[in-house]
Amino acid sequence: MQMTTTLQRTAGRLWIVSVWAAVILFIVNLLAMIAAVVTSSFATRWLGTWFPAGWTTRWYLSAWTEFQLDDLLIVTVEVVFAVVAISGILGVPAAYALARREFPGKKFVTLLLLLPLLVPPITYGIPLATVLYQTGLGGTLWGVILANLVPTVPFVVLVMMPFIEQIDPRIEAAARVFGAGTLRMFVHILLPLLLPGILAALLLVLVRTIAMFELTFLTAGPTSQTLVVALYYAVFASGVRAVQSVDAMAVIYMASTLIWLVIALRFVNPTQMVTRAKQQPAK
Repeated sequence: MQMTTTLQRTAGRLWIVSVWAAVILFIVNLLAMIAAVVTSSFATRWLGTWFPAGWTTRWYLSAWTEFQLDDLLIVTVEVVFAVVAISGILGVPAAYALARREFPGKKFVTLLLLLPLLVPPITYGIPLATVLYQTGLGGTLWGVILANLVPTVPFVVLVMMPFIEQIDPRIEAAARVFGAGTLRMFVHILLPLLLPGILAALLLVLVRTIAMFELTFLTAGPTSQTLVVALYYAVFASGVRAVQSVDAMAVIYMASTLIWLVIALRFVNPTQMVTRAKQQPAK
């Protein structure tokens, strides 16, 4: 009996060590890849040695002019903030309706909203792009915005529902008793309470849209490419390009995404995104 217990403890410790070793290996590998790209973007020449022959920042200037990063950043900002605004306008009321109202087919509607998050974007991106091109929106800025709304609106609904469910419905009932209409109750009562959740959802939508490649790639035209699509073309397009210049563009993309991700994490409580309020209103 004692030997069995000892073996079980040893097996448990080995499992814990194995898991931690795998996590550490993954993190080290990820950091090594990022460090290699960042180092290459500042290297004058780096071939077959541990460290570059010299350091320079001219590749960033080269990437800015060669890839027209000013135009790309403007398009990226336009797409991202349009998607964020429309996702908030559509997603927050939908989340409130699903969290507070009971109606026939509610589970089916919820499933339809969550499907774009469960299915890989490429599976519905191709038919979506076909429809957009047939209607004349493919290759335009609005086509890219509409394509990105397909996963982001359900994402806002998914994030906002726990925040709404954690608000006691008696607060809304009390506001209505004192004569507050729906709009006034939302602006003066619900909005202040939901503001952390709204900020969290919209900031995560912002990061998600910046990183969304498949849908943007399928629907973007020459004048509606975002930074991530332009980076793909820079890597795989024909012609000779300096590796350091492409790496500099990749660093700019990583930095822009990381900054917004750090800001988003300051507003996000992960437990609020995956749990539901346990308390039931008093009867």
